[in-house]
Order: sequence, then C-alpha cells, then structure tokens
Amino acid sequence: MKCVKYLLFAFNLVFFIAGLTLIIAGAVVETKFKSYFTFFEGSSFSSAAVVLIAAGCIIFIIGFFGCCGAIKENYCMVMTFAGLLAVVFIVEIGVGIAGFVMRGKVEAQIKKKMLETMKQYNSTGGVKEAWDKTQQQFKCCGANGFADWASEAKLKHPPVSCCKNPAPNCSDDSSKIYKTGCVDGFKTWVESNVFIIAGVGVGLAFIQVIGIIFACCLGRAIKGEYEVV
Repeated sequence: MKCVKYLLFAFNLVFFIAGLTLIIAGAVVETKFKSYFTFFEGSSFSSAAVVLIAAGCIIFIIGFFGCCGAIKENYCMVMTFAGLLAVVFIVEIGVGIAGFVMRGKVEAQIKKKMLETMKQYNSTGGVKEAWDKTQQQFKCCGANGFADWASEAKLKHPPVSCCKNPAPNCSDDSSKIYKTGCVDGFKTWVESNVFIIAGVGVGLAFIQVIGIIFACCLGRAIKGEYEVV
C-alpha cells in the first residue's frame, strides 16, 4: 500500500505540473499567436488558447485531488481523482475521434477564411498584420498562390511580405516572391507536427490509465483497512 501511495503521489505531482504547463502554454498561444486567429474567427479554432487554459485548470484540480488523497489516504478523494481522470480520458478519446473525422474540413475552412480576409488587407490593421506574419512565417503568398492578391484583393502587386527578402517594391518582380499558397503552408506545418502531437497524446493517455489503476488499487487498500478496523 505504501509503495502504491507514493507512486500515486509522484504521478500526481507530475500531473499537477502538467496542468500548470498547459495553463502557461495557453497564455503563450494567446499572446504569441493571437494575430493568426484572424483566419479562424467564428470557428472552434479561435478558442484554442481558452481550451488549453481550461484543460490545464481541470488537470491542475485533478492533480490536487490525487496528491491530497494519496498523502492523507482519503478514500473519497482518491476515488474522486480516479473518476475525474477516467472522464478526462473518455473526453480525450472523443476529441481525438472528432478531430480525425473532421480533419478534411479544416483545410476548406482555412481557405475560405483566408480568401475572405484578403479583401480586408488594406482596410483592417489586424488582418494586414495577420497576413504579413503568416506569409513570412510560412514562406507563402496568398491563399492558393500570389495570383489571389490580384483576383481577391484587387491589388496590382502582392504585399511586400510575400517577398523572400522583403524590401520596397520587391513584389513587382514575381521571381522574388513565394509561389506556395498559405493554405499549403499551414497544411505542411500541421502535417510536420501531427506525429509529435499524436505521440504526446498517446503518452498522456497511457499515463492516465496507469494513474487510474494506481488510484483504484490504493482506494481498495484504504477501504480494506477501514473494513478491518
């Protein structure tokens, strides 16, 4: 029982820190990537930072229950921890399935929003900033390609941020600008990181299952001692 108790405490300490990390990550996403949310306004993607912070708070609370329950050998707190962890695990599976099913809609939604915002490039400061940062960050130009700036935004030349080496009037020469569309840029970036995200998700899910097993074992041992007394 003591072995399980301290293993569960150590597990929850890590889980506790993980929750705090998610809260910090959510704050970083909100501050550093806020300009990119222009392309996701009105969709579930624009609330990514809020979701991270909320998830971090929930895991923080669950970790607190687990730590206190393990140290105090409180059956109610330990089983509450196991129940909450099981609920989070089920929700994660649901989110994963939903993400897999809806993955095809993401590209279409991004493309639609990009084409809409291109028309506001010269009239809205936030949109201009988002496009300039995106085109430089992902080394791309326009939604499907640099020609979108003429057809959608009615600009004679693409913005300077389309240039490989930004300089005044550099976009007048098509050989100096990026040819890849930003939709493909986003897609390539997601595909290059999806395995890392999936690996982290699987690892976290495995740790949660171990935590549920430890909690149930400790809860059973605590209940057994109470019954003996």
